[in-house]
Amino acid sequence: MESFIAFVEWIGEDRAGALFGLLTGMVFGIAAQRSSFCLRAATVEFARGILGGKVGVWLLTFSTAMVWVQGAQVLGLFDARDARMMGVAGSWSGAVIGGLMFGVGMVLARGCSGRLLVLAATGNLRSVVSGLIFAVVAQMSLHGWLAPVRSWLAGLWTTPDGQNLNLLTLIGLPDEAGLVLGLILALVAIGVAVRAKMPVATLIFASGVGFAVAMGWVLTWTLAEVAWEPVNVTSATFTGPSANTLMFFLEPSPALNFDIGLVPGVFLGAFLSALVRREFRFQGFEGEATMRRSMFGAVLMGFGGMLAGGCAIGAGVTGGSIFAATAWLALFCFWLGAMATDLLVDQRGARLAAA
Repeated sequence: MESFIAFVEWIGEDRAGALFGLLTGMVFGIAAQRSSFCLRAATVEFARGILGGKVGVWLLTFSTAMVWVQGAQVLGLFDARDARMMGVAGSWSGAVIGGLMFGVGMVLARGCSGRLLVLAATGNLRSVVSGLIFAVVAQMSLHGWLAPVRSWLAGLWTTPDGQNLNLLTLIGLPDEAGLVLGLILALVAIGVAVRAKMPVATLIFASGVGFAVAMGWVLTWTLAEVAWEPVNVTSATFTGPSANTLMFFLEPSPALNFDIGLVPGVFLGAFLSALVRREFRFQGFEGEATMRRSMFGAVLMGFGGMLAGGCAIGAGVTGGSIFAATAWLALFCFWLGAMATDLLVDQRGARLAAA
């Protein structure tokens, strides 16, 4: 700990936070690019009655994030009670409405916000455009014209006492149950992966995405323990950080923090991974209809993610790993909105085209 304190004092607390975000993002970007981690792909596969590789990758990421994070708590390397997500009021209404909007949006845009960032780093220009729209709408929902609407919807139904709720406590389970549940889900994920004949390397990198989530939690918590100024204890999420990174390049005197390092880190990690694997290639929209669909999906994700308290990663994996109750509700609504959209839009469209 003394060497950690000395490092933070030498580099500065703000720079240390940004560096930790950069490192977390690079691990996330490399692992996500190599494993093709994507909640949208998993929900679509599940909606079509398939328990294949895409569901296996998501399950393994989600479960290993829980194992790493809950294990870190057991070892005293992290305390979820200090997480910003747990220290502020959660919104049940925001989780439902925003979660459904985000789920619809990620199917229309063909990728959640985190997946769009990874794809953009591999040369996918569709993801570049959609990602920028997502970031702009997220910023508008945080501090801009859409902020009053978001605040009103989020305030319809909130958690009591100005704090979020721990799902384990809510249902009367001990803290140790989180680690046990994570291990059980990991075994289920491995079973799905073996049945789908997934390569071992894919399994390793899928668990690497979960490790990146735990890495962010531990690094920001440790920094908060030694810093003089308040530090948000957070981890991988892309709604708020995308908006903050956008403003970082527009404000005259921007401040460094974990969020500012995270987004460039993911981009850099995915870019380097794509170069090494020779998978970097420019891709554009397939047509005007696809462009309209992707842009509208990005708008829904930008507002929905901010309303839900996080994106498919921020609420779905990062928030889920610490058992934030509203994050689990948002995750359920991500799946529900995405599967409904695939059934009513993509599958129905395919049937009509074939008729």
